[in-house]
Amino acid sequence: MMFQISQDQIGKRIVALRKRKQFSQEDLAKRIGISRPSLTQIELGKRSLNVLELQKFAQVLHFSLDDFMSENFSVATSISIEEVVEETVAERVSVPKLNVGKMKNILLYILEHCAGKPNVGETVLYKLLYFSDFNYYELYEEQMTGATYRKLPFGPIPQNLDSILSDMIENNQIQLLKMEYHGYPQTRYIPMQKADLTLLMASEKEVIDRVVEQMSDWSATAISNYAYKDMPWLFSKEGEDINYELAFYRELPFSVRNYQEEDEL
Repeated sequence: MMFQISQDQIGKRIVALRKRKQFSQEDLAKRIGISRPSLTQIELGKRSLNVLELQKFAQVLHFSLDDFMSENFSVATSISIEEVVEETVAERVSVPKLNVGKMKNILLYILEHCAGKPNVGETVLYKLLYFSDFNYYELYEEQMTGATYRKLPFGPIPQNLDSILSDMIENNQIQLLKMEYHGYPQTRYIPMQKADLTLLMASEKEVIDRVVEQMSDWSATAISNYAYKDMPWLFSKEGEDINYELAFYRELPFSVRNYQEEDEL
């Protein structure tokens, strides 16, 4: 029977060859002519390669395609997703820097669109912020609000948000409502003014719009359960900050970036 190599095996073999050549992911991605997140997807076995791309890897990493595609290829070692994640996060650490003005206007923008929905209390609002921030980072490799999210028992919570919301209440930008929803206490926020759209880029509004359209009708339980399956949450330790770089390890339906298509343009 002819040996059929899997995407996962290809990824592990590329990792082993890259490490043997002592290339970082950034180095190899530049030499191949793809983005570093795309290389991450390849190494994790989540993105396929065509023959031309394999030839590029063979030229840069100096291996024979016949040997590489054989069952007895010897360089490949047992490499886990955890090892690839740890290496990549250590290689490029994204340090958030909170933009308070941007955060306030994004809160107003989200609330303008869905504050009237009875399910949108604090829990749903926090998750809409989380997915807006991490989806934007996965797509553009830049932070939108610069908020730092921490893995806490009730989900990814943006730090300093309480003080931002309190300041917005004090300045009559939003109104706080304490209500009951399905028999449970609910904290809701109502916008008292419109967002300053001059402070939001078109790409930011587009990402937020997609998140709101997809998730703003979900219950607090549904959106929380969805967030708990997202790769940034899964690979973060309890009580610690969630690294934005982990967005590049997402799989469908969480991933919002077409890694295959972007490198074929």
